[in-house]
Amino acid sequence: MKQSQPASRSDGPKKSNPRVAALYVILRMSVVAVLIAQCLNGNWENVFLCILTLILFMLPSLIERRLRIELPDTLEVILLLFIYAAEILGEIRAYYIDFPFWDTMLHTLNGFLCAAIGFCLIDLLNRDKRITFTLSPLYVAVTAFCFSMTVGVLWEFFECAMDQFFLLDMQKDTVVTAISSVMLDSAGGNVPTVVRDIQDVIVVHSDGTQQALGLGGYLDIGLLDTMKDLFVNFIGAVVFSAVGYVYIKRRGKSKFARRFIPQVR
Repeated sequence: MKQSQPASRSDGPKKSNPRVAALYVILRMSVVAVLIAQCLNGNWENVFLCILTLILFMLPSLIERRLRIELPDTLEVILLLFIYAAEILGEIRAYYIDFPFWDTMLHTLNGFLCAAIGFCLIDLLNRDKRITFTLSPLYVAVTAFCFSMTVGVLWEFFECAMDQFFLLDMQKDTVVTAISSVMLDSAGGNVPTVVRDIQDVIVVHSDGTQQALGLGGYLDIGLLDTMKDLFVNFIGAVVFSAVGYVYIKRRGKSKFARRFIPQVR
């Protein structure tokens, strides 16, 4: 007599862990509540963000089905909380503005998670018996790091494009009190001229009127924010690459690493 096949998974995370399933349900219900509120307020941009969040919540299940792997509960929880913190809390609840560290925290997590994805792709290839070569643990860790940094750079390209074409200010500005630029060289050469103790910026409009911004310094447009985002992405990528390296070197023996490394079904 044939045994019946196990039922296919739904669009949510695995239900073997009740805590992960409960978290998934709570987050989804919260997003639906925010979605209804935004519909009533007529804020259609936030409605789109809520729909996007619900779609992104299906990513863990999609990754598992496509790659035929099982995501550890810890990694899956981090993924779900990252999506919720970025879209609902960060964008809609304006945590990016209210808490200056919020964006930094998420970019650090992004570096960690992207390194996890890159590591998983290479490690699965490395363990495939049909492949005739074996990659060293260091090579896999470096590849995961490079994958994470590439994703981080592409995201900064996207932010810059949105700022240039749609003026969204995704690359947040920074107020500085000193600048150095060769464009200020009175001789027209390539010598950087330093301007210190900047107190304010005055904007001259097309009609000749002037407006003092009262910033207390010069407005750096996105450069320092981009460098900070890439640096914390670098930190997250290094941390996970180190975890992955230990995992391969001590295959199956590191309990901490197993919390973040996907397993083949």
